[in-house]
Amino acid sequence: MASSASSRRVTLAQVAELAGVSVMTASYAYNRPERVSARSRSKVLAAAARLGYAGPDPSARSLRRGSTRTLGVVMGEHLSYAFDDPQAVSFMAGIADVCAGRGYGMTILPITGAAGDVPRITDTAVDGFIVWTTSDDDPVLAAVRGTRRPAVVHGGPAVGGLGLVSIDNRAAAHAVGALAFAGARRPAVVGFPLSRERISTITSGAAITDVSFPVTRERLEGYRRAAEEAGTAWQDVTVAVCARNDAAEAERIAAALLASAEPPDAIAAMSDQQAAGVVRAVRSVGLAVPDDVAVTGWDDAAVAAQLGLTTVAQSLRDQGAACARAALGEPLKSPAAPWRIVRRSSTRP
Repeated sequence: MASSASSRRVTLAQVAELAGVSVMTASYAYNRPERVSARSRSKVLAAAARLGYAGPDPSARSLRRGSTRTLGVVMGEHLSYAFDDPQAVSFMAGIADVCAGRGYGMTILPITGAAGDVPRITDTAVDGFIVWTTSDDDPVLAAVRGTRRPAVVHGGPAVGGLGLVSIDNRAAAHAVGALAFAGARRPAVVGFPLSRERISTITSGAAITDVSFPVTRERLEGYRRAAEEAGTAWQDVTVAVCARNDAAEAERIAAALLASAEPPDAIAAMSDQQAAGVVRAVRSVGLAVPDDVAVTGWDDAAVAAQLGLTTVAQSLRDQGAACARAALGEPLKSPAAPWRIVRRSSTRP
């Protein structure tokens, strides 16, 4: 009988008829088994097996109860980034902590800049959205807001109608930049992309006029203030822009800086991953950290302690949890997450 039923959709009513029970009893056998006897449930499941009935449609069930019990995480990176990057892993773990405690699942939505990004958002059945750090002009922000579901952005940008969880990137960059650039004559920055085009380049700070990623923009503003207070004009600060938060790319671009006619004697990196690449580049040309080149990172990841990096400490796990709670409809206690400076041996006294 299962083979003849395979050409058409078997209904719960047909299962109930074959089992000799009411449709409500058949429904309870799947959705509320504690409300039916073991004998009745056994009859329903046996009938379902004979008819080839796989169970209630999950999407229909979600519509009935008005909830999918799933959060959507919009990640503006390749899907593997969520599992490869230490800070992304930490952030996702924070979301998972909250989801596990509430009986929710997670759907990761990688955004690549393709035409299908917006439909991927609007067609996804989730109860709320968390948007990983993105740019001011990212169309997925309007798509998320248009769903009218609870949503929060991590890191920025700030969008009307959406929550925001972030540290004060300007203040943190100013604080760590002051340590990086102390006593330096040729300070430099190795940083994140300026726009969604993700173009790697080496330029001067003053030549950068349009930055659509708020996190990059605010950190550059903090570094600028630190450099100027240390006596270096922003136009004399070299900024190396990386396409990704990647140690290997940071190492290559730092090697180019160190091979230039005026190599930097201080480099502030926007992540510990990038700083690790910078340290490798410095050591590969026979220079010492911090005597020849001071280096700072950001995040206080495990590699920062291993390399003795002065860095900005923040908890991406806590921020992920805060985002999840906000996406589940809880009011944000404060959009400003805590941070602190961890001073180690990679900067000069």
